[in-house]
Amino acid sequence: MKKSLLIALTLTACTAVSPVSIAGTVPSSTHAIKMSSFNLSSQKWQNRVLLVFAPSVDNHSYQQQMQLFNQHQNGFTDRDLVLVQVLATDKSYANGQLIDESSAVKLRNRFGVDKENFRIILVGKDGGVKRSDTTPVKAAAIFEQIDAMPMRQQEMRSSR
Repeated sequence: MKKSLLIALTLTACTAVSPVSIAGTVPSSTHAIKMSSFNLSSQKWQNRVLLVFAPSVDNHSYQQQMQLFNQHQNGFTDRDLVLVQVLATDKSYANGQLIDESSAVKLRNRFGVDKENFRIILVGKDGGVKRSDTTPVKAAAIFEQIDAMPMRQQEMRSSR
């Protein structure tokens, strides 16, 4: 499957990381793209973070995971969920914004994920790991887990 056809993230208009936009494709290298660092601690108490680690965009599990997330943009936005794609041999992204290699390396080291491994890690607003999977996961399963969290319950009550 061509990289340009992979289901990934669209670029966000702002430079700050905000809840995710899933639809679109991985930006091509012919565009001038601003690269930034991604610091997990800057997301604490602001956003939940869903990390998708994979060797490359050609990895079968990665492709399957991105397909499972497609069509769930509103679910990510409603839950203040930032999607970070950490790819070993390709560019890495946080909500479609290119992040620098050192940020990707720091995330791999922090969570102990080897370059050749696929892993999904959900980090709560409190900065704690809430879920870790080594196979693709349906968005609904992640949403159900988030919706059961006390902080999310409070968010849902206050938004009514």
